[in-house]
Amino acid sequence: MFTLPQKDFSAPTTCLGPTCLQDLGSSHGDDLEGECSRKLDQKLPELPGVGDSAMLSPDTSYLSSRGRMIKWFWDSAEEGYRTYHMDEYDENKNPSLSQSDMQRVEPSLLQYADWRGHLFLREEVAKFLSFYCKSPAPLRPENVVVLNGGASLFSALATVLCEAGEAFLIPTPYYGAITQHVCLYGNVRLACVYLDSEVTGLDTRPFQLTVEKLEMALREAHSEGVKVKGLILINPQNPLGDIYSPEELQEYLVFAKRHKLHVIVDEVYMLSVFEESAGYRSVLSLERLPDPQRTHVMWATSKDFGMSGLRFGTLYTENQDVATAVASLCRYHGLSGLVQYQMAQLLRDRDWINQVYLPENHARLKAAHTYVSEELRALGIPFLSRGAGFFIWVDLRKGCRGSGRCLQANPKWLKTPLPLRARSQVTNAGELVIASWPEGPAATVDLGCSGAAEDRLWMCHLPGRCLTWLCTQRTVSCLLL
Repeated sequence: MFTLPQKDFSAPTTCLGPTCLQDLGSSHGDDLEGECSRKLDQKLPELPGVGDSAMLSPDTSYLSSRGRMIKWFWDSAEEGYRTYHMDEYDENKNPSLSQSDMQRVEPSLLQYADWRGHLFLREEVAKFLSFYCKSPAPLRPENVVVLNGGASLFSALATVLCEAGEAFLIPTPYYGAITQHVCLYGNVRLACVYLDSEVTGLDTRPFQLTVEKLEMALREAHSEGVKVKGLILINPQNPLGDIYSPEELQEYLVFAKRHKLHVIVDEVYMLSVFEESAGYRSVLSLERLPDPQRTHVMWATSKDFGMSGLRFGTLYTENQDVATAVASLCRYHGLSGLVQYQMAQLLRDRDWINQVYLPENHARLKAAHTYVSEELRALGIPFLSRGAGFFIWVDLRKGCRGSGRCLQANPKWLKTPLPLRARSQVTNAGELVIASWPEGPAATVDLGCSGAAEDRLWMCHLPGRCLTWLCTQRTVSCLLL
């Protein structure tokens, strides 16, 4: 999600999260044309950080260089966190789905547990994944480790699998926070596998991942002197919503085995497939994994169950060295006994999940997807239509001839890769101010409304950048295209 400050810290430079976003092309309908940029040699701007430059100055005496970089990530994300809590869901229009049997305190729950997680929870996780991943044989609780969320899983795996400065391959676009997950503790890089938005043949689709593209990205990383230790796959993919077929998964895993790469498969959206025709298959459903000792599967409740605040994530790996090393980090990323009890209660309630929760959740996801898709079609905006996850990938370039008016722009900012969500605010006069990037107000755009009082879309074309702001009653989102 962010470009990293370079001064005083050897930050990952191979891939800069969604600042590596490629151009989308389209001339009609939902088809997307264009070619992704394949520049693996992007240089980081020498920035002290984002936000208050005084707070993030390299002269800060209280923090180490690592501490300053870690604080920079926090400051960059804080605005989005506050915005998230300003616009929470409506309990009446969108009621939560829950059960009342999850509150219980027993003395045993208040004691130290196995750092991998209480056995009763790991047994339920193994049963849960066996059922929903449709594994050919029952999964084993000794291969399960539970941590406090997917972010901790990425961080722990990066730390135990890679040396500092090594890298994971990751197809783009991808969930940008992974950049900081693998970097903050382990100082691990991401090497982007650039995909094409153009449909090149009858058997291809936009942003299709192929072994050829994986080989190309691996060669480019090696040519830069970057050692690649693994591959990260998100399935269903975030943000595209793509689903890898079993045949594709096998091809990617065979590629990884050939190069002795670990594969981290993040299946955090596996229960958020709302179109049955999408044909989702978990990697754990494959009859045989090409390299089970280097295949590690993640799942969490944040997305599929809307429980991001509970902080629960699980790793399934047959490699006991990896499981033990990750479990050792559970001293800092473990779950309390009370949360483990709650999770076990949820995961074992198969009837409620299958008969109440999943049907309702899928219906709501499909309704939301249908609404947004119809609006995009009415506006003539091309997009990727997929049946999984929470996101729709859109192509807004045709409209970037500008109904917005650029009032002020910082020349240095124009040369700086932007985060997906820029720190911003709307003034009472209806002006959007991109705040403190990198120093002081970066740009001000006249939105033509008063205090973002209505839902509208504005576009502003700046030299070398195409920016789009979605202005709603409570939030303003900035997209870099």
